[in-house]
Amino acid sequence: MHNTQERDHKHIAGPWGWIPSLYFAEALPYVAVMAISVTMYKRLNISNTDIAFYTSWLYLPWVIKPFWSPFVDLIRTKRWWILTMQLLIGASLGGVAFTIPTSHFFQSSLACFWLMAFSSATHDIAADGYYMLELDSHEQSLYVGIRSTFYRIATIAGQGGLLALAGLLETYTRRITYSWSLTFYFISAVFIALTLYHSVFLPRATRDVPSEKVAIGRLLRDFAETVVSFFRKPQCLTALLFMLLYRLPEALLVKMSGLFLIDSVANGGLGLSPQEQGMAQGTIGIIGLTLGGILGGIVAARDGLKKWLWPMVWSLTLPDLVYVLLSYYQTQNFLLISSCFFIEQFGYGFGFTAYMLFLLYYARGARQTTHYALCTGFMALSMMLPGMVAGWLQEQVGYFHFFLIVMSCCLVTIGVTTLLKIDPDFGKKGNSLKKR
Repeated sequence: MHNTQERDHKHIAGPWGWIPSLYFAEALPYVAVMAISVTMYKRLNISNTDIAFYTSWLYLPWVIKPFWSPFVDLIRTKRWWILTMQLLIGASLGGVAFTIPTSHFFQSSLACFWLMAFSSATHDIAADGYYMLELDSHEQSLYVGIRSTFYRIATIAGQGGLLALAGLLETYTRRITYSWSLTFYFISAVFIALTLYHSVFLPRATRDVPSEKVAIGRLLRDFAETVVSFFRKPQCLTALLFMLLYRLPEALLVKMSGLFLIDSVANGGLGLSPQEQGMAQGTIGIIGLTLGGILGGIVAARDGLKKWLWPMVWSLTLPDLVYVLLSYYQTQNFLLISSCFFIEQFGYGFGFTAYMLFLLYYARGARQTTHYALCTGFMALSMMLPGMVAGWLQEQVGYFHFFLIVMSCCLVTIGVTTLLKIDPDFGKKGNSLKKR
């Protein structure tokens, strides 16, 4: 009887009943931690040095995520983890909103962002695991585009819509602190609503049960062996250098680009409002990023990674020149600014395809799931470390010279790429899953 009710419930909801909302919920806290927080702190008069340093530390949960992912399998179900983490994320969003008007808001809100970051990273583990348990291999392939689409929609809603909301509230209330507090209360309410929705429509998958209990000592020993095997793979040093340095220019830009948009013209910025930033960076830029990524996936699937590697490197690096031009001329033409962001993000999306495909290439073989998780940890670390010093560096030299330094770092991207040795057939249809 219970199984019949369960199947009926699953049939009523269906994958469309939970995949879009689940991956919307996966993206939104990441955007809040990594992007919305940066703009908020700038509007609340925190220095670029402090913003970049402390918000870059928030990457840490995603860096170390592979080390606690095995415990998510052992304790409770994936569904339990999803709902619990969503409750914690909603509470931490409310905590940010509550602490913004206080005298020690920077320290207090950062503590809430830390809770949100760890909860979000754990939610990622559970959501992706649940997706693989609930759907068969055919359904996983069928809905992979849907999950990525709604992840992007959440990104646009966060970096575009929520920044616009905060800007409109600033204009209406003339109180910056109050406006950002209301914005985070709104995000918290949205997330609590998502939690309630998932508590009803997220199916109880029959295979979603905790793994058989394993001694902690054995678990740690197996994980240690997996980590050791990761570092014994062919061209390990080259791979690590590529993972950590390929995106060095973007790692420096990611915190500063938004600050550059909203900083005053007197400080070398463009002086845009939060609404304009949300449209240029959070909407038009994200659309460019998505289209670039789609094109990169299409050409790599047709001709393989090796053939398109260097076009992707140039696509990743050369468009960064738009920041040099914008900081030199400090144009107030919003259409031109938006076009520059579209070009830069389109190039980044196309060039980032090479990075993601190389992670899959390096992770191939035995224990590839854990090896890929370790690769994503290095991916997060590659953004965390440069981001920590980006604000200090920009305040020392100004935006224009900072962007010149970013352009010089493109030589590092080119250098680490020359070291790679890639199978010419990797990525082509019928060869992407070939084992070593």
